[in-house]
Amino acid sequence: MKIGFLSLGCPKNLVDGEVMLGMAQQAGHELTNDASSADVLVVNTCAFIDSAKQESIDAILEMAQLKISGNCTRLVVTGCLGERYRDELKKEIPEIDAVLGTGEVDQILTAIGIRDSGLGVRGSGFGADGNGAAPLTFHRSSSILRGPSPESRVPSPESRVPVLPTYLYDAETPRVLTTPTHFAYVKVAEGCDYTCAFCIIPTLRGKFRSRDAASIVREARSLAGRGVKELLLISQDTTFYGIDKDERGALARLLRELNAVDGLEWIRLLYLYPTTITDDVLKVMAECEKVCRYIDLPLQHASAAVLKRMRRPGDRRTYDTLLARIRRTVPDVTLRTTLIVGFPGETDAEFAELEGFVADTGFDHVGVFTYSHEDGTRAFAMEDDVPAAVKRKRRNALMARQKKIVAAAQKAKIGRDVDVLIDGPSAEHELVLQGRLMGQAPEIDPVVFLTDCGPDDYQAGNLIRARIVGAKGYDLLAAPVQAAR
Repeated sequence: MKIGFLSLGCPKNLVDGEVMLGMAQQAGHELTNDASSADVLVVNTCAFIDSAKQESIDAILEMAQLKISGNCTRLVVTGCLGERYRDELKKEIPEIDAVLGTGEVDQILTAIGIRDSGLGVRGSGFGADGNGAAPLTFHRSSSILRGPSPESRVPSPESRVPVLPTYLYDAETPRVLTTPTHFAYVKVAEGCDYTCAFCIIPTLRGKFRSRDAASIVREARSLAGRGVKELLLISQDTTFYGIDKDERGALARLLRELNAVDGLEWIRLLYLYPTTITDDVLKVMAECEKVCRYIDLPLQHASAAVLKRMRRPGDRRTYDTLLARIRRTVPDVTLRTTLIVGFPGETDAEFAELEGFVADTGFDHVGVFTYSHEDGTRAFAMEDDVPAAVKRKRRNALMARQKKIVAAAQKAKIGRDVDVLIDGPSAEHELVLQGRLMGQAPEIDPVVFLTDCGPDDYQAGNLIRARIVGAKGYDLLAAPVQAAR
């Protein structure tokens, strides 16, 4: 059959989608980017916050419409929305034939190919009268988006006994890369053991479970053999790698092994937790030329009171100490963080603490999110008492402050010679090549636009030497000074 696949959400979800594509292709199915021509459509969904749920639902509805107007005869929903709202999806969108949760990635062939799979199949036909003309039944006021009413809020997570996902892929699992050919994400672990009040991920993804290091190295060698130059190691807490197996120092050892893999140029760590960043990992980052001097550290807040309500460790003092240790151990390190404003109970004074922290720290990259009140989290029992307008105002204030910090930092970089990994022609300017510094992760950070060269002078995946000659907002301008390698 011809399979169309749409994956939404984070890179961790993207890897799940690539594995499902690999399984489908290995089984002999044809993959297509043309949804209107697909026999089977798969929507790999995200359900982290309301906006992600809405995007997923809109995508499902768009694909479901092709069961009426297009070639599609089967619609499969996978991922976090499926894990979280399996019954509601089957009830409210009868066009869906099968629903797979995050722990059922390896069941994709059954969902694609067997009509009576027990995975949410509706039976023969897909309309009430069997002729394909039934209207879509989902609407934006559905309980999936509304969540339970305050009077019928779900039990606290402590009182539940959920069936947690346990699936974990390995190096031998088939996989079709959907990223550009020169970079790829590799999950080093799945799940999470933390109990952050705002987060549903442990319920959706299960307990933290590390992959075998030898499997990761085999996968890295395979990817390098396919032309991958940048490896991005991901999990819910990458610095927790190996701790669940009582293997202290496992991440540092893994990084040293990956640093020796021929063909790789950069190895980047994403999603590091403040309490599990060890000196041995920082030492590897400082010593190994391929390991990017890049720390992605989601701190979420700086007020001790807010962090306590979030069930997060630390405070401003401990964060200052940590960041000083990182900068002392890893010269020229790039620091990225994400922050949440408007968490229940956040006062003007607590927000001012956060704003002062951002102003004093000088992060290279900052992402700011407004708090989303999600059922199934511990914070859902709290009153969502910060008005939406105040949340937006606080987010805008933080981003405006960060913009000034970045402008000064960009100006200071002019004249430096740097390594630039070419990503290819710019999406906004086809005649301009763009790339990234070691301190810029793909898809989330600013980029470098190349001057004094044409779009065909370098290929995606080339690593060149360039001189920074200017800045354009958050992005940099650079001129090549050395041939590609």
